[in-house]
Amino acid sequence: MTTNRRTFLTASATALGLLALGALARPAHAQPSAFSVIDRDWIDTRRARQVPVRLFLPSWTSPDRPVPLVVFSHGLGGSRFGYRYLGSHWASEGFASLHVQHAGSDSSLWSADGRLALLMRMHQAAQEAEAIARVRDLRFALDQLLGGDIGRQIDGDRIIAAGHSYGANTTLLAAGARVERQGSPVDLREPRLRAAIVISAPPFHGESSPERILAAVGVPSLHITGTDDVIRIPGYYSDASDRVAVFNGVGHARKTLAVFTGGVHSMFTDRTAPGGAQLNAQVKSATQELTTAFLRSVVTGDDSSLQAWPQRHGGILSRFVGPVRG
Repeated sequence: MTTNRRTFLTASATALGLLALGALARPAHAQPSAFSVIDRDWIDTRRARQVPVRLFLPSWTSPDRPVPLVVFSHGLGGSRFGYRYLGSHWASEGFASLHVQHAGSDSSLWSADGRLALLMRMHQAAQEAEAIARVRDLRFALDQLLGGDIGRQIDGDRIIAAGHSYGANTTLLAAGARVERQGSPVDLREPRLRAAIVISAPPFHGESSPERILAAVGVPSLHITGTDDVIRIPGYYSDASDRVAVFNGVGHARKTLAVFTGGVHSMFTDRTAPGGAQLNAQVKSATQELTTAFLRSVVTGDDSSLQAWPQRHGGILSRFVGPVRG
């Protein structure tokens, strides 16, 4: 294992919320943007599978001041090094962010020699076995982090899953989505999760009823997409209506949807060009603010920032629903 670290600059419910707010507050001496970036190359020996991770950790955390955790799953062809605009922002706001790299559906895909080889590897990466392996990657990464030297700095009771594209499917499966195979449900739910952030979620391939799969999602969720959020690869097409169908299908009553006008699929990665530089920057900033408001609502029970968010970003919003509560 190798490690690299760099430092950069109701009444009861109300009471719990105040305690959570106190746990998120920075010490007076801490710089607002101070966080560490820690890379670890873990191996799940039971599966003979590499699980590299990158952790964004607020610098002021300690065993006496544990912080909530976001565990993030990348899209097809991504890696632990991607989605830095989210991980660094969350860490600067008091949330650790663990970015898991999924072998087989990660950036190694782009090393394929020739178009046909690339298409074959992409097809393999999207198969059911890899989808299941991704959820197990998240579980293994959580076990390693919480059981390791940094574990006491993480609040294991406040863990939120997040993901983009294929990673959004991974997040939903970990949050309780259930598919059936050979007449039996495949249950991959990770019980430590308290909420889910779902960005540009494709429908589950080969499944005709989102409601049947997603009714079992048992945690609050935030769904983010754009009006031009289209996935177009050989043999597969999915547009923004599929993202809304995923939102509608989720069974847990507390859920939120934001649809950005002109937002495209790859805009939610670290790339700065998709959708145009100006809109891209606006959507990224709004997404940082929205996800942080959602995270705070989950850990404190205070929805005020989440409720106020659309008023600040109405100019780039096509639709906003929520937060819907049961």
